[in-house]
Amino acid sequence: MKRFMAFVRKEFLHIFRDFRTLIILFGIPAAQILIFGYAVRTDLKDAGIAVLDNAGDGVSKELTQKIEASEFFYVKKHLNSYEEIDEAFRQGEIKAVIIFPGQIAASVAREGSATVSIIADGSEPNTASLVTGYITGIVSDYSSSLTSAVTSSLPLIVPEVRMYFNPGLESHFMFIPGVITLILILICALMTSVTIVREKEYGTMEVLLVSPLKPWQIIIGKVTPYFFLSLVNVIVILLMAWFVFGLPVRGSIPLLIAGCMLYILLGLAIGILVSASTSKTENAVFISLLTLMLPTILLSGFIFPIENMPKVYDYVSMALPPRWFVEIIRAIMIKGAGFAYIWKETAILAGMTLLIMVISARRFKTRLGEEGR
Repeated sequence: MKRFMAFVRKEFLHIFRDFRTLIILFGIPAAQILIFGYAVRTDLKDAGIAVLDNAGDGVSKELTQKIEASEFFYVKKHLNSYEEIDEAFRQGEIKAVIIFPGQIAASVAREGSATVSIIADGSEPNTASLVTGYITGIVSDYSSSLTSAVTSSLPLIVPEVRMYFNPGLESHFMFIPGVITLILILICALMTSVTIVREKEYGTMEVLLVSPLKPWQIIIGKVTPYFFLSLVNVIVILLMAWFVFGLPVRGSIPLLIAGCMLYILLGLAIGILVSASTSKTENAVFISLLTLMLPTILLSGFIFPIENMPKVYDYVSMALPPRWFVEIIRAIMIKGAGFAYIWKETAILAGMTLLIMVISARRFKTRLGEEGR
């Protein structure tokens, strides 16, 4: 028994002396609790909306004030015409538009009721359902207060809900662009890193080092097949989305392919960077999955709206390429937006791609030099 206890004590000492093991045991669970606790939220907070007030009377102003006074919404835009609605949604700045008909107070007094239109951005079905539900609740509460004042049993203001871009609130309108985002960066980074690390494990990297090929030629030669295969992957996924789920590309297909090519280059650069940081296949797989999968799912806006998260998570997500690609691909596929609406996200993604490519190329070249000695 003493020998057994001594053995157990030795194992405890090994664990406590290994910093990486402690990180896995205690650091990762704590980080996941914090991330899931704040990121996985099904409530709504500070969602931007627009108001098109054709009435300008007391009822429309009071109702707008009640909506804005809640913690759920803030009025980001006051529209002047119906033509501005499409522009506001394509810019991605608002989640819903509230339309007050002309002379709403007079309609209530004369006809006994009036309709307020609520148009939500259906490209994110979960958020759209929350937004319309909360606005409908506020409108119903306000209508009840008016009903009590006039001792009527019928609602005086009736909310009429419509969905923009996705009238049926189909969930695959949200998930398919996100799945493309996740698949591309995982496949590109994982396969590139594993392939290069496997060369080191098998000892064939030394053969490449003594060949006439220059380091940059080795890098480009390694990633070129995965670049074109990933493009084929994109085309297959888009065709499946169209024929299986009925999700067409409403915007420019060449623009979408160009955005995917940029994102693929980014994923390949990340894979090269990972391969330059380790010499074991299992480490390459672990690093790729740990650093890419969870952040992409939780902090990219793929499933959970970023605006519902604490500000610090918003800032962290800005450093993650998937956040910007999700916005690009949703804008093109679902909203039919052109380059004028996604130039900022594209520029940020291009800058990240260039930065990571430079860092990974230098790191890989340095690693090749060390192994060649």
